[in-house]
Amino acid sequence: MMRKTLVSTIAIAVAAYAVPGLAQDSSLSGLDLGSLRSEIQQRYDAALTLSTDPAIVSGDNPRYVWANEAKVQCGIALGYLKSSTRDEVSISKCEMASNLMNRVSTPMAPPPPPAAPAPPSEVCSQRLPGIVFFEFDSAALPADANQTIEFVSTNAAACGWTAFDVIGHADRSGSNAYNTGLSERRAQAVAALMASMGVPQSAITTGARGEEEPRVPTEDGVRNPQNRRVEIGVR
Repeated sequence: MMRKTLVSTIAIAVAAYAVPGLAQDSSLSGLDLGSLRSEIQQRYDAALTLSTDPAIVSGDNPRYVWANEAKVQCGIALGYLKSSTRDEVSISKCEMASNLMNRVSTPMAPPPPPAAPAPPSEVCSQRLPGIVFFEFDSAALPADANQTIEFVSTNAAACGWTAFDVIGHADRSGSNAYNTGLSERRAQAVAALMASMGVPQSAITTGARGEEEPRVPTEDGVRNPQNRRVEIGVR
């Protein structure tokens, strides 16, 4: 497709120069035959050299295509000049192609990377986008915590979440005082992971509920994995 476009461009440009009155003022006009022959020969030699340059030999390179055109047109003009004849059409085409083969095009800037797709509306409408569950009597982050926190941090900007409430909880096994401290340590562990993933610490508020707000109501002393958690709320 690129080569067809280049060939079409050359055809249009050459046709324009071939029509009387469309040729631009030539730097070769007014030269005597000897000087003209020298100028055309220089353009022919340059075109010959450029058309064999490995750095540009490609049907998709406009300099290569114009070099071949210059070689042809300057060769025709030289043929006429051998018999002391000025062929204005081939001379104009020679000069045009020679000028274009020496034009170094500015590389196009790469297109900007595509914008990240906006998260679905149901993601941004969540007020509690992350929950991290813990092992019994532990504040160590579980293996799946990274995935949960990454989800929150990745969608924060797009969803306009600017404040985060990180609240720790515990099940009803153990004393109230112990579970309050345990839930605070869990909240702090999650908050530290969020900060390491780019959530500003100033936007994070931690809290501890101990066993006072169970996700699954149980009798006192009952272990329940759903209640050993940290909830991440957003505002």
